[in-house]
Amino acid sequence: MEVRLSDILSALSYALDVTEGQPAGHAARSCAIGMRIAQEAGVCDEELSSLYYALLLKDAGCSANAGTVYELFGSDDRAFKRDRRRTDYRSTRVNAATAFRATLPNASLLTRLRRFGGFAFGGDTTDRLVAIRCERGADIARMIDLPESTARAILALDEHWDGGGAPFGRKGADIPVAARVMGLAQAVEVHLAHGGLEAALDMAARRAGRWFDPELVAALLATRGDRAFWSSLGGDAVEVVKAFEPTDRVLMTDEDGLDRVAEAFATVVDAKSPFTGRHSAGVARISVGVAETLGLPPETTRDLRRAALLHDLGKLGVANTVLDKPGRLDADEWAAIRRHAELTTRILERVPPFRHFALDAGAHHERLDGRGYHLGLTADQLGWMPRILAVADVFEALTADRPYRDALGPDEALAIMRRDAGTAFSSEHFAALESWAAVAA
Repeated sequence: MEVRLSDILSALSYALDVTEGQPAGHAARSCAIGMRIAQEAGVCDEELSSLYYALLLKDAGCSANAGTVYELFGSDDRAFKRDRRRTDYRSTRVNAATAFRATLPNASLLTRLRRFGGFAFGGDTTDRLVAIRCERGADIARMIDLPESTARAILALDEHWDGGGAPFGRKGADIPVAARVMGLAQAVEVHLAHGGLEAALDMAARRAGRWFDPELVAALLATRGDRAFWSSLGGDAVEVVKAFEPTDRVLMTDEDGLDRVAEAFATVVDAKSPFTGRHSAGVARISVGVAETLGLPPETTRDLRRAALLHDLGKLGVANTVLDKPGRLDADEWAAIRRHAELTTRILERVPPFRHFALDAGAHHERLDGRGYHLGLTADQLGWMPRILAVADVFEALTADRPYRDALGPDEALAIMRRDAGTAFSSEHFAALESWAAVAA
């Protein structure tokens, strides 16, 4: 089986939107805007292909700095990123004001000032966050086996025309043209969503020659009268962006390619928190072990592995104030955690080759007795896949460090889980986990 890689990446880009604090479809709309600018500017066909995939994956590294944002500011990483994108953060005054608003917003003024002073004068915080994001994003593109030109464009996403960007301070033509288009397109999309078309175009005009390549801004402004294009962005962004894929350079992917995509997005998920650094890969390893113990066929096991790698996609939409909280979660925080399972299903339902296991992947916190989440499914409604994912997910979590406790040993973790065999967990699949764990140890 071969499918268009763009169909997969455009759908999965919705997962990147939520961790950037952007409305659903941000990356896909940015892609359409970027490709429209490139067409108007006469960017060559070879560059258009690199640009198209770079635009869809431009935020692939965004989860990698989420934990650092929380560590620095003690606030919602998604809100900080959303608010910063709307400002001219090149201004010292604006940057400081944005950073201070994000610093421990519920603490006393003195506590906030102490935290803010601790990082405001300890080096260039912005460059550090940008470097983390861009380097990881380029690595994700390479994992998916995209052209190196796409990876280099993502690496230079936050460079500015006059050399005032990050992380390398490149300027002018030293910045890949795809990166120049991407930087302009994403800023336009953010301001379009927030203030409308005229506000977005005015922003671009003001920053021409400073943030953005003046020729690309001129190309953008030339589209002002293209009402059909700008109106189309109000529809399904994934459908809109399909029309902009260079028809003579469509990338297809096979079963091995689908595995690479799942593995790449698992690293995006696990990078969100320092406490989940290998969680998705671990759940996939355990799930495969359980499946092989049960004698499931290879094709079935391959689907299971992909579902396990992607089961926590929805956690990209959960703030690190919740994911990394060292103490007990309150009711609202628990509600946020529970929503991640639903978001996993919603995202995977958009991905054609993953759609058939979307509901099962999102059901990894359901219980046989109906007391799980997010749907409260019961034993009669749970197939084999969520039953395996459930035991693998809990076993991996118990045997890994968490902000509120140290990792447990395998025997201790199994002893805890054994109490819930037959009520929370399927006895058959828990027994297979025990058998696998005995050999794996």
